[in-house]
Order: sequence, then C-alpha cells, then structure tokens
Amino acid sequence: MLQPKRRKYRKDFRGRRRGLATRGATMAFGEFGLKAMEVTWMTAAQIEAGRRAITNALKRKGRLWVRVFPDKPVTARGAGQRMGGGKGDIDRYVAVVKPGMMIFEIAGVSIDWAKDAFGKAADKLPIKTKFISEEK
Repeated sequence: MLQPKRRKYRKDFRGRRRGLATRGATMAFGEFGLKAMEVTWMTAAQIEAGRRAITNALKRKGRLWVRVFPDKPVTARGAGQRMGGGKGDIDRYVAVVKPGMMIFEIAGVSIDWAKDAFGKAADKLPIKTKFISEEK
C-alpha cells in the first residue's frame, strides 16, 4: 500500500479539514477525472481499492493517474488503554481530500468505459464524487 518512504517528523497533528481544494483541482493529465465533492481522510487502502476497481474495469486499456497520495500519519491507541502514556503508534496513512480535488484521471478510453470504471471506483470511496470530462 501507499505510504511515504521517509518523513521529517514521525507524527502529525490532526489539522483542520475546512475549505476547498486549491491545488490538484483541475484536470492535468487525462481526458476524464473523478472529482471529490466532500472532505475526508482517504486511507491508503481506499485509494488502492479504487485504483484496482478502475484497472479491472478498463481491462488493461487506457492510462490511469492517481492524483492523491497518503502522506499524513494517523495514530491510534489500543482498545482498553487508560489515559496518559503519550501519543499512540502510527496506525495508517491518509490523504487529506478536500472538495474539488481530482482523485483519479484516465485517458485513452471511450466516455462509456470511463463512466463505468469511475462508477465502480466511487463505490469504494467514502465520499460523494463527480465524473469530469475534458471539454474539447
């Protein structure tokens, strides 16, 4: 699964999940895109499940770009632990996804194939998404 090779600091603060995406909000590589409409922390497993759904639906045709990367560590404490004792160990990595951010892009397939593939990927994701087509 996706995770950073190395980090300057091991653990992050939770941060605020407000506002719209300013970077990564436009189509950059492909002809069709899947755009996020809500805020979420998307885990590496969810991104991988969406990627596999798309590649399976495209049957090795076209080209896929994954536009999000899980670079934020999320810590968790074991169930039943008492208060204190410091911050928990890193449990998973997430990507902070804001409304308007492109999650996936594909090129080299027809619009019907693209809609079908993104529909299957959207079922794997925890947020509402929107199919985007590049106007020519």
